Amino acid sequence: MKELVAGILGGMGPEATVDLMHRIIAHTDARDDIDHVRCIVDNNPKVPSRIKALLEGGGESPAPCMADMGRRLEAWGADFLCIACNTAHNYHAAVQAAVRIPVLNMIELTAQAVRERHPAARRIGLLASPAVRLTRLYEDPCARRGLEILYPAPVEEQLLLGVIKDIKAGHTDAKVQAAFAEVTNNLTAQGAEVLVVACTELGIICGGNDVPVVDAADVLAETVVETAKQRKPLPHVK
Repeated sequence: MKELVAGILGGMGPEATVDLMHRIIAHTDARDDIDHVRCIVDNNPKVPSRIKALLEGGGESPAPCMADMGRRLEAWGADFLCIACNTAHNYHAAVQAAVRIPVLNMIELTAQAVRERHPAARRIGLLASPAVRLTRLYEDPCARRGLEILYPAPVEEQLLLGVIKDIKAGHTDAKVQAAFAEVTNNLTAQGAEVLVVACTELGIICGGNDVPVVDAADVLAETVVETAKQRKPLPHVK
């Protein structure tokens, strides 16, 4: 069976995109190079800031840039697309409208993965940028699956935003990891039964938690492999 080609809208940020590609490789059962998934990647760090557009106000919308990236990836031969950034999924519809091929939705995939892997869970702790909370990106997908979302308390949320910015700047030292641990402890203290890593930067340092973790980037990577190998059907394009 012919394998499909994955197109990745990346650069948001660049290290998170490389991390996603590493995960795709790790999820592939390969004996030689030819067994790996062909990916066409636009690792474009010039995409306008999602934080400025959604949090700070007045920032340029990333939608036109992302739609253009999608069209180019389709023209270059991608059979389906994915977006290597949770917050950028606010513009998923704009990308899908710009192309004729399916665009995987990491948010829907992650909510479904939580429900399938942890069927008894009811409360999830969301580790994400404040823009994800403010735009309620995960609210509907989780509500449809009977999941209540817990967010970090305001102080911890700002601490988490600092962690994300540090990782984007290339800092993953003990101080950054300690700040991240403080945030995860806040969520577990609130009663989170599962932690959802809903920021592709955070997946780079996440690990060693006392409660189960579902990493959106890992869910996406696994789906990319399953879709490319045609073990999972392509989403329907409306």
